[in-house]
Amino acid sequence: MLTTLAIANYRSLRSLTLPLGRLNLITGPNGSGKSNLYRALRLLAETAHGGVVNALAREGGLSSTLWAGPERISRRMLQGEVPVQGGPRLEPIALRLGFAGDDFGYAIDLGLPAPANAPTAFSLDPEIKREAIWAGPFLRPSNVLVDRQGSLAKVKDGRSWRVVAKHLNPFESMFTQLADPERAPEVLTMREAIRGWRFYDHFRSDRDAPARLAQLGTRTPVLSHDGSDLAAAWQTIREIGDGQALDEAVEDAFPGASVGVDISNDRFGLIFKQHGLLRPLSASELSDGTLRYLLWIAALHTPRPPSLMVLNEPETSLHPDLLPALARLIGQAASKSQLWVISHASRLIAALEDLPVCNTISLEKELSQTRIIGQRELDEPAWHWPER
Repeated sequence: MLTTLAIANYRSLRSLTLPLGRLNLITGPNGSGKSNLYRALRLLAETAHGGVVNALAREGGLSSTLWAGPERISRRMLQGEVPVQGGPRLEPIALRLGFAGDDFGYAIDLGLPAPANAPTAFSLDPEIKREAIWAGPFLRPSNVLVDRQGSLAKVKDGRSWRVVAKHLNPFESMFTQLADPERAPEVLTMREAIRGWRFYDHFRSDRDAPARLAQLGTRTPVLSHDGSDLAAAWQTIREIGDGQALDEAVEDAFPGASVGVDISNDRFGLIFKQHGLLRPLSASELSDGTLRYLLWIAALHTPRPPSLMVLNEPETSLHPDLLPALARLIGQAASKSQLWVISHASRLIAALEDLPVCNTISLEKELSQTRIIGQRELDEPAWHWPER
């Protein structure tokens, strides 16, 4: 389980260190930075898939994603005594992302390349300046296990260091280049842990949504991000997961209803049986809210629970009366996975906050930088970035 998330200089997240729990509820008004926090976590996950630089490029490049305000904000600026203004840059340009967990921690520092001796068309392509993996709740010189600085990477070997690479590509994470069970087992362990994170962001429920169509069925312990394999995932839960919990979740949200899977010529389609109807409804006939809720049931009842599951605005298209049932569904899933829920639906927020495991993180903006409401400096978890 992640215990701390730290972000520096990513959009409105100038400097943010969050304490995390089993179930984390991210709230705040529009424009407070909820989406930036979600995107930063997605960007962090891209390190394990080898796509962090490409992901930055899709967002407009490093210059577009960096904090756009002054490097330092003084007390007098916060109090409105002097205008907000910049000054000479004292530190190098750096976008930093990191987390600490029960066993290991990881941080990455991205910046701009130094002026090249030879002409290049990629002078604005971000480079990875530092990466580190450590044991414990925060980085200290004594607990670093893997240290990458520029093109050089070394691994702790007893009381000394062993160099494992001298010519790493600056645009690729060490997860891509060093995940070797013999040379650097910690890198492989961390990479696989991050690759197991799951993100669900706005399931489609429109007329042409993949979840409405019958699909060729294979065993599906993990629902896809677009829900196209909903029927196969439902049948997989029925056969190797908790089928009773699946039925109870449907009954909790739609009393008297049941959901089954129609299999015809190896194609799987969802069918919804409701009291008072003479025939079941296919997925193509369901309302947007009903289909979306069934997608959440399938996602949260996975027979292969991940270490981290992130739900971005799961209340979208749902009737307010379904939100208490959704909160119960999320609470049950939190017993098997660490969950992040990003929401601004007051009824869902209230229902989740009634759960004893809920850790609410309320965001606001002050001088365009995102901060946690009520968090003072001494409330922040201990955190240190690797130095360049």
